[in-house]
Amino acid sequence: MRLTQWTDYSLRVLMYCAVYDGCEAPVTITEIQQAQGISRHHLTKVVMALAGLGYLATTRGRGGGLRLVLPAAAITVGDVVRHTETDFRLVECFDAADNTCVLDAHCRLKYVLQDATSRFLDAMDGVTLAALLTPGLKRAAAPPMSFALTPPRAQRVWAASRPKAVSRRPGSLR
Repeated sequence: MRLTQWTDYSLRVLMYCAVYDGCEAPVTITEIQQAQGISRHHLTKVVMALAGLGYLATTRGRGGGLRLVLPAAAITVGDVVRHTETDFRLVECFDAADNTCVLDAHCRLKYVLQDATSRFLDAMDGVTLAALLTPGLKRAAAPPMSFALTPPRAQRVWAASRPKAVSRRPGSLR
């Protein structure tokens, strides 16, 4: 199963807000855009949808921004995926109205795929936003204007805290 870009962005926004939950100043769309490299236009749509679903509280104007409505430990990835994915029909036969497959009466594929989707979502139900976060990340102070072309400090901290992946193919000399 592949999640849509919308769900990916939704999870990233919620995780970013969870990292900085409890800070004095709320997270801003501009801050997320700079850290994640996502279009501001897309982020605005995602944030408004997440606010409508009750995950985020938004405040406009000076000093405004985004905050999680619930603690990160109370938001499961499964709930977010169910609310942000638009179509769980992996194959045509999931929808009786549009099904034209002649094997439908004799095929068990849709049952296997339905079971796999259910297990996937059950696994995501067992994971909270809090469980996805690396403890100890600190929010960076607002960078000076000349710093605008380089990644924010928070992104460097995040990247430095992740283990380096070394990919070696069998038989490779490197």
